[in-house]
Amino acid sequence: MQRGRPLLGRCVSSWKPVRMASSRVARQAPHANKVALVTASTDGIGFAIARRLAQDGAHVVVSSRKQQNVDRAVATLQGEGLSVTGTVCHVGKAQDREQLVATAVKLHGGIDILICNAGINPFFGNIIDATEEIWDKLLDTNVKATALMTKAVVPEMEKRGGGSVVIISSITAYIPIHGLGPYAVTKTALLGLTKNLAMDLAPRNIRVNCLAPGVIKTELSRVLWADKANDESLKESLLIKRLGKPEDCAGVVSFLCSEDASYITAETVTASGGLLACLQVPGRCLPGQRLASNSLSVSSIH
Repeated sequence: MQRGRPLLGRCVSSWKPVRMASSRVARQAPHANKVALVTASTDGIGFAIARRLAQDGAHVVVSSRKQQNVDRAVATLQGEGLSVTGTVCHVGKAQDREQLVATAVKLHGGIDILICNAGINPFFGNIIDATEEIWDKLLDTNVKATALMTKAVVPEMEKRGGGSVVIISSITAYIPIHGLGPYAVTKTALLGLTKNLAMDLAPRNIRVNCLAPGVIKTELSRVLWADKANDESLKESLLIKRLGKPEDCAGVVSFLCSEDASYITAETVTASGGLLACLQVPGRCLPGQRLASNSLSVSSIH
């Protein structure tokens, strides 16, 4: 028995580097030569997604409503040696959506990946108090523009034999948060939009999936975690005892766009540190649901 141990040790030690080397080869640049559009991608989750797709080999076109934000994001990512360009795009404007698509086609010859990350929340309060104007703004930007942005890229994806779309929703699609009712309704609508787009686009070899982030530590969510007591309370609501990082979302999105996910469509992945599982326990709730209305930013949840 003792004589067999050195032999076993040699087998294990010799196998491990081979396995690791073969894994590196298999995982190298999963998006090499792919072209990706990412809306609202100059900060936070969108920026992390753009960076990860570029790190994984894609040519990425970032966008924002403000030119200075585009310039800053492009300079940062190009400074990291990544293939990134950008253009101004307000997804609610047809001309801007067309310009975003045209930019990608002109620079890189087509489009393989679309990440719909843009969303707004101009209202905080009782859902009954939301005006028609508020509803129009929310639905136009968060839902209609997402559908129309997808529609704009489909012809270009078809030319390349297919593609992948990932829509960014929110944990509020599952969990009612006081004051964020109209916003949450639009994020819930994106779950249905994902399934219907996936059904209609499957014959064109275009997959459509969705990501619903939980509380992600960004500047927009600072009001939730800046206070130490509330930060600790939030963490106690999670199975994984930390708040999410934008990079936690970026890795999931890159996977959903990759060949490793080629049999996945019409699905929503929740990246929330196990929050939904915790909420199934009677009496448990998200600390944000207990915050006073004057302390919660209208854009603090993705």
